[in-house]
Amino acid sequence: MQEIIDLLQNDARLSPEDIATMIKKPVEEVKAVIEKLEKDGVILKYTAVVNQAKIEAEKGIVQAVIEIQCAPERERGFDSLAERIYRFPQVKSLYLMSGGYDLQVIVEGSSLQDVAYFVSGKLASLNGVKSTKTHFVLKTYKENDIVYVDGKKDSREGVTA
Repeated sequence: MQEIIDLLQNDARLSPEDIATMIKKPVEEVKAVIEKLEKDGVILKYTAVVNQAKIEAEKGIVQAVIEIQCAPERERGFDSLAERIYRFPQVKSLYLMSGGYDLQVIVEGSSLQDVAYFVSGKLASLNGVKSTKTHFVLKTYKENDIVYVDGKKDSREGVTA
């Protein structure tokens, strides 16, 4: 099962026939495992990984990481606030964290001002939020094991006289 998951994580376009050939198992067995993984919620979605830097200029996307300190609710902890936050369309990821803050939110907007307005007007004003700290993403080097930088640049230093 883990072999199939690893292959699909690396390339979601692989067909059950391709996977069966690669792991030397019957196609029907591979199909059954994939169906079970989907039914059990292990596989949630098939998606393409896109280098946003290549299209951000056209789309005008700004990404920010926001640290939130908040007060947990009685009987629900952080779940209730997290649910209110992840429902916003600007929120791309949300994590409960250990350490100096409680929640980490990854958001996208069309400009720095758009993200700033979202943080001040929507996030910071939510009941239970004590403070926010916003960090704008300037460049992505690596994400989810994918290197986004072109490694073919000349790394030699210039010589001066």
